[in-house]
Amino acid sequence: MQSVNLKKILLKREILSLLRGFVTKLTVPIVIQDREGKVLVADLGLDATTSIQHSLESSDNQIVNEDLSKGFTKVPIIISDEILGWVIGNEQVEQVANFLSYLAKREFEQKMLAADALDKYREINLLYTIASKMSTCLDVKEIGSLVIEEASRLITCTSASVMLYSLETDCLEIVSAGGTAEQVSSLQVPANKGIAGHVFTTGKPELINDATKDPRYIINENECYAIICAPILTKDRTIGVINISNAEPISYTSQDLKLFTSIVTQASGAIENAILHENKLREQRIKNNLERYLSPQVAQAVINEKEEVSLTTSKRKIAMLFSDIRNFTTKCEELEPEQLVAYLNEYFTQMVDVIFNHQGTVNKFVGDMIVAMFGAPSAIADREYWAIASAINMQKRIKNLQIDWIRENFITGIGISSGDVIVGNIGSPQHMDYTAIGDEMNIASRLQGLAKGGQILVTRSVYEATQSNFKFREFGTLPIKGKKNLVEIFEVIYED
Repeated sequence: MQSVNLKKILLKREILSLLRGFVTKLTVPIVIQDREGKVLVADLGLDATTSIQHSLESSDNQIVNEDLSKGFTKVPIIISDEILGWVIGNEQVEQVANFLSYLAKREFEQKMLAADALDKYREINLLYTIASKMSTCLDVKEIGSLVIEEASRLITCTSASVMLYSLETDCLEIVSAGGTAEQVSSLQVPANKGIAGHVFTTGKPELINDATKDPRYIINENECYAIICAPILTKDRTIGVINISNAEPISYTSQDLKLFTSIVTQASGAIENAILHENKLREQRIKNNLERYLSPQVAQAVINEKEEVSLTTSKRKIAMLFSDIRNFTTKCEELEPEQLVAYLNEYFTQMVDVIFNHQGTVNKFVGDMIVAMFGAPSAIADREYWAIASAINMQKRIKNLQIDWIRENFITGIGISSGDVIVGNIGSPQHMDYTAIGDEMNIASRLQGLAKGGQILVTRSVYEATQSNFKFREFGTLPIKGKKNLVEIFEVIYED
């Protein structure tokens, strides 16, 4: 309770004037004492013929002799059951005491309003300070450390921790810790267990004194007596909790809970932003890696985890493209290794760009050969169309490259097939490739081997799916080991 000093009230000139005007002429003046018995006013109603100051043998700031006060009425000045002083006399004593009690109550209320306003100012200033510190921080652990630092500075504690929910483990995991909580920084709490789990589930803060008697309390190395736990809330969900506790037998107050909740609320937005930033960086890293093998559209589809995208092994219908440079071994002998690698890198860069622009996936490079798939891992409509369109544009892109040597020497043959193959991650636990296996892959490879420089050869399945889109001529048939029927081959006719 905010203390009210009776003497300070009476020292106000207007108050004493009100008191003198309040009482009528008295036969005996009124004396006002503080709670210890010291006289504050001894001459209220001084016009009376007899002075209470003499009859009680007292003076200002002296203790009134209780024995001599017999025969006079003594009424307490009270505020909220607390005695602030006494009014002693024979007449109008109760009225004066009531009036002073009213003034003391009004003084108390004003102090409470001022204290509340000061608390709000301090809280706003605190939140502003925390917000300023967190505004430029995009690291979850660093923000957690800032929260712990500010909370520990304002609320007595021996331990504090920031715990975030992990979907993989379905647990609350510590990301930042202070005090004795650092000893259990690897602690995982099931999202529906313990005090922290309850706060996470309900989304409501809790203050618990003598926490060991709470049935939800989980015994661990970080013992605590009193604990405050508040949820980290975002717009639509709870993403974790922040705890502050003390191993000593202290009692946290509702004001501590209010202050701590305000800090956590301020931190929640910063933590959410930091998580989003980390996820964005991780997504960008994944995307950058995927885009080495997949078109940007397919890479984004994989990141978004769309239903039609799957990296698991399965049987799928796709179109396969094999492209290889004719007489590449002979060409290699004409250049220094460094120059050859530079030309190859330029060639691959241009070819991959074309494949990606036509919704294809680069399966692998084998020497100077490029293997591409259309329809995996992301299913696409008209996969045969996109494979032929890509092949035509690959041939045209080579003829328009700015490097003369590449234009004159990198002459490619392309083979395309389509049908059912096994697609997925294939390999050993130490190394796996996302690739395709099946007869159609072998056929596409054989067609590429038959194609002369500038030619594009396709199977009947590809021809039938795209005959209304491109021009073809019959090329002949191809025997395939293990197959009874010959494979019909068609050549794509296109303008250079």
